[in-house]
Amino acid sequence: MIQIVTDSSAHLSVDERQKHNIAVIPLKAIFGTTTYRDGVDLTNAQFYQMLPHAKEHPTTSQPSAGEFEQVYRPFLDAGKEIVSLHLPSKLSGTYASACAAKQELETQFKKALPISIVDTPWISMALGLLVIAAAQAAQAGQSRDQVVATINALIPKLNLIFVLDTLEYLRRGGRIGGARAMVGTLLNVKPMLEIKHGQVEPLEQPRSRAKALARLLEVLAERSNHHPLHAAVLHANARQDADELANRVRAQYECKEFFCAEIGPAIGVHTGPNALGLAFYTD
Repeated sequence: MIQIVTDSSAHLSVDERQKHNIAVIPLKAIFGTTTYRDGVDLTNAQFYQMLPHAKEHPTTSQPSAGEFEQVYRPFLDAGKEIVSLHLPSKLSGTYASACAAKQELETQFKKALPISIVDTPWISMALGLLVIAAAQAAQAGQSRDQVVATINALIPKLNLIFVLDTLEYLRRGGRIGGARAMVGTLLNVKPMLEIKHGQVEPLEQPRSRAKALARLLEVLAERSNHHPLHAAVLHANARQDADELANRVRAQYECKEFFCAEIGPAIGVHTGPNALGLAFYTD
């Protein structure tokens, strides 16, 4: 039996975790001297209340190797194999912690262990869609190698496009990537970005939020060619806009799977409030 593990940057709901038996290890958000585990010690609502009032910009941290060991060991003891999928190593040390945990456990067990760790190029519900597909493959009886092959085949099909109110949070957090070129040109525009090859890249510079949301739908149409979708709307404390975007996607497309997810603390530190985006792929 195969156990799927991911991290909290995937933004999977409790219902989806339970439905697909997915284990989630939390990333961390750090306000001053206080460290919160994403979704455990700090809810999304609490985080977005705290963020505007923080004296210093909060930072993030990956789970430790020891925390990964604590997650992996019970599954190994139960005779399970593990496929562990995580946000890009270009953006976080989470993948490195997972690999260190595997190495330490193999030293303890004195043998190679059935753990496959995948350094994906995705975050948020792009990672979430990937994790769900992995869980479905495992539940369908695929072997660990087959599940990993399913993941690797899906990775290049995914898209993650999003609009921010400002680049300031990305700049403060040092995760700005290729979007750095947009800094200083953004008076009265809403930066539209994408995740590409595991890092943040600029896409366009719409002149208003309304135009940015319309452009999200246009890019979706261009990249999907109106084929049936596996899709998710993601938002950072912007439920009304997310609901509007979700309604428009569902009205215009046949959705094989559709989700709406809120961006949690460990990613929200970098996006800031009011971010809105789409993760999707077609078969």
